[in-house]
Amino acid sequence: MRILVVGAGATGGYFGGRLLQAGQDVTFLVRPKRAAELASAGLVIRSPHGDATLTNPPTVLASGLSETFDVILLSCKAFDLDDAIISFAPAVGPRTAIIPLLNGMRHMETLDAKFGRERVLGGLCSLAVTLNKMREVVQLAPMQSLGFGERDGGTSDRVRAIAAVFASGDCGSQASDDIVQDMWEKWVFLATLAGATCLMRASIGQIVAAPGGRDFILSTRDEIAGIAKAAGHPPREAIMTRTTGILTTENSPLTASMFRDIEAGARVEADHIIGDLITRAEAAKLPVPKLRTVYTHLKAYEKRRE
Repeated sequence: MRILVVGAGATGGYFGGRLLQAGQDVTFLVRPKRAAELASAGLVIRSPHGDATLTNPPTVLASGLSETFDVILLSCKAFDLDDAIISFAPAVGPRTAIIPLLNGMRHMETLDAKFGRERVLGGLCSLAVTLNKMREVVQLAPMQSLGFGERDGGTSDRVRAIAAVFASGDCGSQASDDIVQDMWEKWVFLATLAGATCLMRASIGQIVAAPGGRDFILSTRDEIAGIAKAAGHPPREAIMTRTTGILTTENSPLTASMFRDIEAGARVEADHIIGDLITRAEAAKLPVPKLRTVYTHLKAYEKRRE
């Protein structure tokens, strides 16, 4: 099975690197600068699950992409999606399966419109990872998961085949028979975490310790869960219980990657993760005052960053 990983940054570098380490046929679609870095130093992974240095990992530039692949693992940021689509489009054949690992749901409509719904699987991941100053992939916490599946539910021959290959990477991959529900539940959690930590510029533990902090987190979560319910995907009780526990843990250092992006002065996925939720809330005539406050804060940050 030929696998094209779009990008060799933190997320793509980790999952693609683990598959390559396991001997799978993996190629990274990268820009010239990243290609030079990988040719010089290799793909280096620092992780609680074991370090790895993969010398001369296979790479291809968009200008040199001429063959199709069986699986395309898409791990770009939402604001890079349009450029990414242009770059990997030549690799999409009649039987190619695209697995996007972006957050939220809006990217699914974009990919469907370009490549056809039948080629786009549902996908999500949970991974705390970054690139350090030496451009090494650094996993910040042991958690790792990579989910994918048919969006209409159930399973299929192609999903089972992908699952067998991905299992060799020992990176928490798992096929799901209800991937869209999984994606919505992750969106509820992630948008709450990002909204709270970005707005308050603090970790979960610091917010919980502040007057009204716990109530703010939970009421924001409830607004987002209401949007998921209106879309036909109410979070399951066990997921809500787990989410509540994570988001209200005292002394927790947990922050969202979007918060870390703000701290670094980087671009953020305000429209894709928060703005799209507000659009869906408006369509369902749901009041979401806390989510609107979060969105205003993020858009103000974007204006200041400009």
